[in-house]
Amino acid sequence: MRVAGVRLIRFNALCLVTAGLALVGCSRIPGRPGPGPEVVRPDEILDFATLYKRNCAACHGENGRNGAAISLANPAYLAVAGEDNLRQIAAKGVSGKLMPPFAKSAGGMLTDEQINVLAHGVVQQWSRPDVLAGANLPPYRAMLRGDVTRGQQAFGEFCARCHGAGGEGSAANAKSGAGKIGSIVDASYLALISDQGLRSITIAGRPDEGMPDWRADAAQPMTDQQITDIVAWLASKRSANPGQPYPTQP
Repeated sequence: MRVAGVRLIRFNALCLVTAGLALVGCSRIPGRPGPGPEVVRPDEILDFATLYKRNCAACHGENGRNGAAISLANPAYLAVAGEDNLRQIAAKGVSGKLMPPFAKSAGGMLTDEQINVLAHGVVQQWSRPDVLAGANLPPYRAMLRGDVTRGQQAFGEFCARCHGAGGEGSAANAKSGAGKIGSIVDASYLALISDQGLRSITIAGRPDEGMPDWRADAAQPMTDQQITDIVAWLASKRSANPGQPYPTQP
């Protein structure tokens, strides 16, 4: 009887050890996540590089330049726009133009925190606070009333050398290497860009395309009034039916 009892005890102990080893050696329990890294929810991503690549790079360029939209890696643009305006544009977009809203509150896919990460990250990544030191920076938004006639005159003085007298395009200056500059009074182009977009480019330029900022290559920089007038003249060239080569028949 004593031998049988000892054998039973040993058997039970062996069963317990085997069961313990089985639990320890089990790599995963059915229905529970595996040991791999967790998949982060899209609205939990707060890394600037990831957010920029997924939401901004297609239009503004992989490194903030050489995209179809305005260069974000342009210190002059960042100086005039500022982080608050960048945040508002990213959140709400530009109504009727190519810039969509990205904030969930405006129909987009990003949280307010992600919008903040993008706006702050662009400034941290590409701004240079000293780039316009001593310059009389025009305001981001127009505060004056534009005049079309004066705008045409100012365009001829500051812009015609590269864009042509009527904005129809001209040979680019030699240092840009761009060959020929296309028309900026093309109805389709003007339909896609807002007045604020025209103003931002006039002030900040497009250094990735050889276009100087508002200080240009003239003896004196453009004044706020001249910038406002040029935008008014360009806006006057918009067509009611962009993309249609012939008037609509009644």
